[in-house]
Order: sequence, then C-alpha cells, then structure tokens
Amino acid sequence: MDAFTRAWYALERHYQDTCHILLRDRFAAEPDRFERMHERLDGMLFDYSKNRFGEDTLQLLCRLAETADLEGKMRALRTGAKVNGSEGRAALHTALRLPDGADAVYADGRDVLPEIRRELNRALKFAHSLDDGLYQGITGKRIADFVHIGIGGSDLGPAMCVQALEPFRRQISVHFVSNADPACLDEVLCRLNPETTMFCVASKSFKTPETLLNAEAVKAWYRGAGFSESETARHFCAVSADTEAAQSFGIAAERVFAMYDWVGGRYSVWSPVGLPVMVAVGGARFRELLAGAHAMDSHFFHTPPRRNIPVLMALIAVWYNNFQHADGQTAVPYSHNLRLLPAWLNQLDMESLGKSRASDGSPAACKTGGIVFGGEGVNCQHAYFQLLHQGTRLIPCDFIVPMTAQGAEDGRSRFTVANAFAQAEALMKGKTLDEARAELADLPEAERERLAPHKEFPGNRPSNSILLDRLTPYNLGMLMAAYEHKTFVQGAIWNVNPFDQWGVEYGKQLATTIIGELEGGTSVHDASTEGLMAFYREC
Repeated sequence: MDAFTRAWYALERHYQDTCHILLRDRFAAEPDRFERMHERLDGMLFDYSKNRFGEDTLQLLCRLAETADLEGKMRALRTGAKVNGSEGRAALHTALRLPDGADAVYADGRDVLPEIRRELNRALKFAHSLDDGLYQGITGKRIADFVHIGIGGSDLGPAMCVQALEPFRRQISVHFVSNADPACLDEVLCRLNPETTMFCVASKSFKTPETLLNAEAVKAWYRGAGFSESETARHFCAVSADTEAAQSFGIAAERVFAMYDWVGGRYSVWSPVGLPVMVAVGGARFRELLAGAHAMDSHFFHTPPRRNIPVLMALIAVWYNNFQHADGQTAVPYSHNLRLLPAWLNQLDMESLGKSRASDGSPAACKTGGIVFGGEGVNCQHAYFQLLHQGTRLIPCDFIVPMTAQGAEDGRSRFTVANAFAQAEALMKGKTLDEARAELADLPEAERERLAPHKEFPGNRPSNSILLDRLTPYNLGMLMAAYEHKTFVQGAIWNVNPFDQWGVEYGKQLATTIIGELEGGTSVHDASTEGLMAFYREC
C-alpha cells in the first residue's frame, strides 16, 4: 500500500471515529477555536472554525496533500511545466499578474514575461484612449458604450469583475453578450448608438460559434444603419490566441490583443480578456486587481499548508466531498455587487474538476468534482437556505462578506453583514427540541408539542466565512486567486487535470452536426433526438 492510500484510509477511519462530535460541543470545549482556525491576509479574513473537524483532522489532511506531492505540483504550476497534460500545455495564469521586475517565467523554453507586459500595456493604452476620448467612432463621436462578446471563461470572469467593481466605474458603460439566443444581443443593441459603441470579440480560438454568430449579427446591425464594412471595422476590437483569424474577420491588427495558449479561458481575465474591466474601472484599478491576485499567489506558493488559505479551502472541500459524502457546495456573497461570483465559481470548479479520468487517462480513483451553486445573500435565505438548515442533505457553505458596502450607510449594510454572521451561527449551532419547546412556552402543551419538532434545527452544518474589509479591486483579486488555487489543489489531490474541458468540446462537436441537419437533409440519431429535431422542423 502506497503512502497516499495509507493517508486516505487514515482519514476514513478518523471520520468514523469523530463523526459523532457536534460543532456546538467543539466550540464549548475549545474557547480558542476561532483563534486557532482563522487566517488573515491583508484585507481578507478566512474563518474555517465552523467545520466538522479538529486539529487532528487537519494534520491528516495535510499528510494526504503531502503524499499527493502537492508541493511538487505547485512548483510545476509556478514554473511553467506542462501541467495540462492532455493538451500538452503549461497553465501560467499566475504569470499574468507578476509585478514588474519579476524573474523570468518560461513556457516551452521561452520567457513569456516580455509578451505579457507588451500585450497588457497595449490593452491598457487602448482602454485609456477610449476613456479619454482619444479614440473615436467613425463619425468622430466619443465611445460611450463597450460591448464584450464572448462566452464561458471569456465572459464570466470579466462580467463578474465589472459588476463587482461597479462603484469604481468610469464613464463608459460596459455590456456583455454571451448567449447565441438572439434576445441576448437584441436587448443590448436596442439601447445603443452604433456611432458611439465599441465591440470586443473575445475568443481564444476565434472559432467559438456563439461568439462569431453574435459578432456577425453586430456587423449586420451596422449594415442596417448604413455603415460600410470599413466604417464598421473601426468599432471592433478583439482578444484571441489566433490573432490572424481575428484580423481575417476584419479587425485591424492594432486593435487585436493576444491571449495565450498556456492560459485557459476560465483563468484568462488577468490577460487582455480583461479589457472590459480595464475600460470599466481604468488601468490603475485593473493593476490593483492584478496586485491582489499576485498577493494571494505569493501566499499560496510560499506558505506552509497548515496556514495556507487556498490549501485549507481545498482540504476542507476534499474532507466533505470524499469522506463525509456531501451533496454539494454553496457560495453565498453577501454583496449585491458580487452577485455574479457564484456563476464564476460554478464554472471554475465544475469545468475544472468534473472529470472521471485521472491525469494519465485511467479511471479516477475517487469521487471528484462536486456540485457548486450559490446566489446573493440575503436573497438566498428566502430560497434554498431552508434546505441547508433543515434538509436531509449535507451542503457546506462559503459566506463571502465585505464589511462595508459602497454607498450611503443607513443601516442596510449592517443588516446584511449581521444576517451573514447569523446564518453561519445558526447552521453551526442549530436548535434542539428542548430549545424549541422553551421558545413556545406560552402555548398550551399540546400545541407546543405539535409545533416544536418543526422548529428544531439539526445544526452541525459546516461553513467557511471569507470576510473582506472592503470590496476593492485588490481584495477581489485576492478572492478570485484563492478560489483558483483551491481548485488546483483539489485537482492535485484527486489526480485530475483541472485545465482541460473535453466534455464541453464533445457537445460543440455534436451541435455542429445538428445545426445543418435542422435545416433539412438526412440525420441519424437516437429516437429521442430525432423526435426533438422533427418538432423543431414542424415549428
């Protein structure tokens, strides 16, 4: 039996030995539990004390990470090794946020930092020219609206950042179009003036069908407004790893910004894919976003596992997914501006870790990626929190809470923060049947006994609390990088590649075939798919 398997079995035995211990009892017996089980980094506090484990559990989890060669895999990630084995690529998103003066970083024997600096500066300069009115539309009017056309990683990260940093927004309004459903683009175009709008087409391959369909629809919109092809071209820019394809589409080379084959889409907001963020909040704020992410990178690469925030986040997730058989994971930002964060996390985690094959192609040896979902607090309390509190499923929760909301303080911000703290405490403590009876003491005994079971809460429901002193670009960068590294560590322990997404590619392949068949002609599919296609043709 190898060391990893022994560490795994030790955790299984440990769970059986300790699963009866309640969180409320742990807190009663350990008055210093919070002090021992929280970490701080700049403006972030990570509290993991409300989890169903003790110090002995953490030692066993750290041992599991050690036997999975986490340290070696982290070093490979940082130094440009081909950690994306199925595609033969490095995953150097951390290089995108390195500060000036950093040591060289190599991919395929080439220092990538000069190219990163060049493309970042080009994108920042272009964003500044739009903001300053130096770059104008074909009729000489200032650009007032910027529309980012992308999907998946080319959309979710930038859209989430722009929404999160709304209080820092400058004068240009930024919009996002991702879905090929015509309604998605139409509801944006109906509010815009073609003379004052810049469109950015973001696609790593410049072959993404949803993105190109929408880009062609925008060209048609310009033709309908009386603009020639050359006039329309002035209102387009692009971000792609295939810069020649973007130019062939009709976009001038000086407005085509490079991304890199060694950065996956869901890790690309730090590259020129973040152009809409630069336009929305300005170059200085975008650099603060990069600086926050780099601060978390430095913490991740240089901090021992027991004090390492992303490593702890990942080990906790492995503990619940593999040893307590949790039914999912929810993330709840108590911030209206962070309301797109759960969608970003959903893609980051589930597209990265939804794998049934190990990195070498053999069947995965354990249960891998979980179901990650979430929504905006306090709204979620009036929706699925009922299941968290009194349901029969174990779903750990991440509470993400900025301490001060942007805007006037009239009690609403304090109310929001208080609700986050209260929900975490309620999930942990629960309410015993006797406590429920005591609350109903004024009722007749029969009524009290009838109602009390419905007001009992099992408690012992785990959560992490991630607090930010403010929602700033720097703190947002730290938060995003923490979740990126959490995802990597889970993949390292499960021995799956978190940087490919072959399941997504297969769906695209089938869709390409069916698109042509929907227009008529011969098709050979299962009876269900044939029936669905027949109904489409009838309509």
